[in-house]
Amino acid sequence: MDHNTWTLIVGLSGSFGLGMCFAMLGSIAVKLMPRMNIDQAKFGSMISSFMFACLVASLAVGMLQDKLGFKAVAIIGFAVAGASVMILANARSYNAGALACVLLGVGAMACNTTGNVLGTAVVQEVLKGNPAAANNLVNVCFGLGLFLTPFLVSLLFEKMAYEKAVSVLGVILLVPVLFALPAKYPPTPEGFTLGSAVGLLKEPVTIVAALVLFCYIALEASFTNWLAPFGKEVLQKEKPDLPTGQVDASAARMLSAFAIAMMIGRLITGLTAITNAGGWLIAGSAVVAALLILVMMGVGGSGMAFALAALSGLVFAPAFPTTVGVTFGKFGGGSGSLFGIIFAIGLLGAVIVPKAIGNMAKGKSVQKALQLLLPACAILAILAVVLHRLPAVKKAEAQAPAAAAEAMPAPTAAAEAMPETAAEPAPAQP
Repeated sequence: MDHNTWTLIVGLSGSFGLGMCFAMLGSIAVKLMPRMNIDQAKFGSMISSFMFACLVASLAVGMLQDKLGFKAVAIIGFAVAGASVMILANARSYNAGALACVLLGVGAMACNTTGNVLGTAVVQEVLKGNPAAANNLVNVCFGLGLFLTPFLVSLLFEKMAYEKAVSVLGVILLVPVLFALPAKYPPTPEGFTLGSAVGLLKEPVTIVAALVLFCYIALEASFTNWLAPFGKEVLQKEKPDLPTGQVDASAARMLSAFAIAMMIGRLITGLTAITNAGGWLIAGSAVVAALLILVMMGVGGSGMAFALAALSGLVFAPAFPTTVGVTFGKFGGGSGSLFGIIFAIGLLGAVIVPKAIGNMAKGKSVQKALQLLLPACAILAILAVVLHRLPAVKKAEAQAPAAAAEAMPAPTAAAEAMPETAAEPAPAQP
């Protein structure tokens, strides 16, 4: 196996690892809460800790990558993410769990950079194609991580104790370190800087796009972290005599249904012309999502709950990549600085809303607390149309934020002729 193959594995593993990190807490929630003796509100705080760590790390990892290179960031990502899951496997207190969540956020964002920048560069070189096609394939690996994590958890929980089951997931995240060591890497472009952020923040497109992602990421993070507890509530009401182990495993599979549907949905939208609808597609997704949430709030059967989870994945699928694509189009091209800003502000939605659901669920139920997502759907629909109708940023102004993406030096012999355009930062998936 040559060095370029190692690099391809590292890049795709970064995207896969990111999917695992985002699915982790939701997948183990039904076992983690009673083990730590915490309620839904405390679990919501753990989600907020993870998302806030992601927010801070998303701004820092780009600069770290520029200074240390892809290899260091990849190794840090896999090692920190794996270690944090090992802590979750053995933690019995809220404080230990919160620490693990912070570390998981740091590891997730390092995996994010590895997958969506390095992974897209290498896949583009292999396919001799364009960045959009390469990024779609990379994000299939994100979907696989999001899908396989709750699926593996559902199987492992039926066969072994919590500690061993979650430790297996930690080992899976650590394995790519072995591939990262011998791999060769392309040169890194200039990343996110505070100076470029100040200039971008004056543009209405930047602000509106960031608010769109605030609403959307709040929705997706709420689903990935609360679908399993929601499914457990529905199952326990429908089949109160079902053994707890079977209930927990079935609830985890509901998150897998959501994840695999999202993966399929993004493949479909990536291979068709539907994304040409731009903001109207995002708005339509938000409206349909609101209708599905209304039905979920009153559903009483597990079969219908599974169907709604899968439909939600399909509906959510195009929102994030279309938002990023429309935003980059308004600027005449993307850049790490531009993406860093809108993604970081978007993560604030994941810090606030899942926690609010936990607080409300403590006194009522997760099923009833889903009503908190309806305002996010409504605001998302309005902002998506506004984003669609905003004029493009003038070329002279758009060139500055795009400069980072164009500043990549020519490939070196060690990089084995990877193209300059291949290393342009690509959108990350939550």
